[in-house]
Amino acid sequence: MVQQLSGTTGERQGSLLPDLLPSATPRVGMPAPVDEAIADAVIEVRDLSLWYGRKQALADVSLRIPRHQVTALIGPSGCGKSTLLRCLDRMNDLIPGVRIEGQIEVDGVNIYGPGVDPVEVRRAVGMVFQKPNPFPKSIYENVAYGARINGYRGDMDELVEQALRQAALWDEVKDDLKKSGLALSGGQQQRLCIARAIAVNPDVVLMDEPCSALDPIATTRIEDLMRELAERYTIVIVTHNMQQAARVSDRCAYMLAGDDLVGRLVEYGRTEQIFRNPRDPRTDAYITGRFG
Repeated sequence: MVQQLSGTTGERQGSLLPDLLPSATPRVGMPAPVDEAIADAVIEVRDLSLWYGRKQALADVSLRIPRHQVTALIGPSGCGKSTLLRCLDRMNDLIPGVRIEGQIEVDGVNIYGPGVDPVEVRRAVGMVFQKPNPFPKSIYENVAYGARINGYRGDMDELVEQALRQAALWDEVKDDLKKSGLALSGGQQQRLCIARAIAVNPDVVLMDEPCSALDPIATTRIEDLMRELAERYTIVIVTHNMQQAARVSDRCAYMLAGDDLVGRLVEYGRTEQIFRNPRDPRTDAYITGRFG
């Protein structure tokens, strides 16, 4: 937890997902169904806008992300998905000239509020990047790194084993913990990075296209892992893969940049509703492959 730091459905023609989520005709303009899960939101984004210098990238994004679910950010390239994701752990702070308006709360704390340390935010909100990026250290030290720099005083062997087990990697590497993390396969490296992220016991794990550089077998392992991890953590992913979003997520947020190239949230709801019964025709055009 971040603390105030003291420390009748017919198949849609052209659908990419006819077997996964058959769809009825979209009901444009109808109110969103009530989703009681949102009553337990770990992240709340309110009226978020962002500029890179004079160039606006996001405008008036608001959504609530429920605890212990997988939320997918979808949309064409350049719509602001990754920018929004990076706002959730203040990674955009590292880019010169970035200006943010609005508010993001994690467990009720405004992470952009005065006196909130971005480092503390990133302990509570971990990130797994598009390309696996293990450190040039042993498997063991990759997992232990974050705990060490955060002053962990418990049993490090137990912590490393637990994180690797949660990342579904322990049985593959338990006899080679001194081996360099860089010697692992791409899929193993990505699971190692996931183990590194969860070793510091975050509340939220962000994943920016975590399977885009992986083969289908490794992708399946990571997708299965996401569902398992959602029992313990809140997961937010960016993906261009509509089948993946349908398979792994509980909720989807569709984003789109207009003629002004500013990213906005078009529609947000349960994944089944987004794919079967989108309320906005732009969402329907995207998920059926007619746009983007």
